[in-house]
Amino acid sequence: MTIIRLLPFIATALICGGSVIVEARQPKQPVSQQKPTAAKPAQPKWKLFTAPDGRFTILMPGTPNRNTQAQKTYMGEINLETFIVQPLKQEVAYIVAYNDFPYSYGEITNPQAILNDARDMALKTTKSNLIRQRSIRSLNGHPGKEIEYINAGGKITKSRMYVAEGRLYQVMAITTKKQQKTLAKTITGYLNSFQVVLKK
Repeated sequence: MTIIRLLPFIATALICGGSVIVEARQPKQPVSQQKPTAAKPAQPKWKLFTAPDGRFTILMPGTPNRNTQAQKTYMGEINLETFIVQPLKQEVAYIVAYNDFPYSYGEITNPQAILNDARDMALKTTKSNLIRQRSIRSLNGHPGKEIEYINAGGKITKSRMYVAEGRLYQVMAITTKKQQKTLAKTITGYLNSFQVVLKK
């Protein structure tokens, strides 16, 4: 596997895990123990989240759970950072993931090649079909790609990826077809709120 193929795989490894998060359900209680359901579940409270290193901000529906995974690669160990929120009573997960590239790789590799390989690996590892894609840029001009895809289980992922200052960011919302219809505006607002903060 080439370096170009290997690094995007590191960053997309979370996507499989994200599907598991969305599919997680609470155990069903016997009918006699079930409580009557309210007309509408409580809406999560959205607030601005700033990354611990200060390099991105995003609106999230609660405080995200942070996870750091060390991944061994051809170039040595690379950390994959993930931030995940899954609101109660909603089949959706909001995820931001990133990994830093070794300096030499980030300097010599075309950002579009990184984005294309990240897209291809995301589709391959989740066994998904691409619905749509488009090239985008962050608010401060970093190259990006928006993709939407569906897996065999019917889970839909809408993802925006950016290459910025030696780092690959992935901002994702993973949900069901049913929830996607009701959360479409919310998901778009979530994706739009992501901002890369330039290093000082």
